Amino acid sequence: MKKRKVIIDCDPGIDDSLAIMLALRSPELEVMGITIVCGNSPVEMGFENAKKVLWQMGRLDVPVYIGADRPVKREYVNALDTHGADGLGESFLPQVPGYRQTVSAVEFLACTLKREKVSVIALGPMTNLAELIQKDKEAFLQIDELISMGGSYKSHGNCSPVAEYNYWCDPDAAALVYETMYAGGKHIHMVGLDVTREIVLTPTILEYICRLDEEMGAFIQKITKFYFDFHWNWEHIIGCVINDPLAVAYFLDRNICEGFDAFVQVETQGISIGQTVVDAMNFYRRKANARVLTKTDAKSFFVLFLSRILGIEAEKLDLLEDIV
Repeated sequence: MKKRKVIIDCDPGIDDSLAIMLALRSPELEVMGITIVCGNSPVEMGFENAKKVLWQMGRLDVPVYIGADRPVKREYVNALDTHGADGLGESFLPQVPGYRQTVSAVEFLACTLKREKVSVIALGPMTNLAELIQKDKEAFLQIDELISMGGSYKSHGNCSPVAEYNYWCDPDAAALVYETMYAGGKHIHMVGLDVTREIVLTPTILEYICRLDEEMGAFIQKITKFYFDFHWNWEHIIGCVINDPLAVAYFLDRNICEGFDAFVQVETQGISIGQTVVDAMNFYRRKANARVLTKTDAKSFFVLFLSRILGIEAEKLDLLEDIV
């Protein structure tokens, strides 16, 4: 099997961690590196959390690169209220010392993209990618495919009435990425809240994971308990929305989601800061710069997710038919 090379740009983060786990357990992917950006957690905390996940997965061979520690223009606002004081659900897992790289995330991105055919799955604010555009636009435009967990089309926001956190955290970076994709005649795949809100890890699914693999279940339980409590307190959801793994799953299998092509802009000011303005009716008569996802198959997602992280054939996950 020829593997697709990918860089995961993220801000771990509970759901980022689950997404990394899915990518590492997917034989179709070769994870070239993980680049860290400030977002859910400050960049140094995200770096430490990524190492914890890699240690859990036995994959400390994957390099982790530290990127931007603040947005392009606006003041940085983390999401530790959602992800816990340690950014990993207040699991307070042991630190993994070392593994600090000598080059930055942007330097790694520029060098790798110029050398090889690589896709980028961006699971956090796109500050690292904006800095790459500013320093080496040619390298940015060499990205094979760009998948972004961010934005929203018709679903309400999760940090304002209209804005999703990743784009709200650094709207100027997101706007620059979309503008550059448009100018370069390329598409970004927008895996927004319209589809990620359908991916709810329920107590029943989590218990099923624990029954199938006690060790993996215990790890996921430990990092998601805070997330479960947060979603109940704020949204009265019994379970937790795991946004980022859907972006990886969609990269693996395009049949998991449906959507349409459109021109998209990101608002950078005012009460709508971070909003993705989707020109669904082609009002501007501009060529599309995004694939906007609108529907997803939650069952297909969980079959893929569980079969990969647990190493179990999909056909044997028979109970998912009744619990998703």
